[in-house]
Amino acid sequence: MKQVDIKNLSGDDLQENLAEQSELLAKLKMNHAVSPLENPKQISAVRKTVARLKTEIRKRELSSTQDK
Repeated sequence: MKQVDIKNLSGDDLQENLAEQSELLAKLKMNHAVSPLENPKQISAVRKTVARLKTEIRKRELSSTQDK
């Protein structure tokens, strides 16, 4: 998921996507530990998506506190 797409999401969608991506990351890590994945770079891509989602959530939290 690209940063442009993430900025257009609502707060609830961000939380929902973060939960889904975090769950996917955990599954990928577990599967990779048991037997090597066909594409191990997939773990890195999902990890970066989780970081992007968390960054956008935090940015919105900070901007809402500054507005007060």
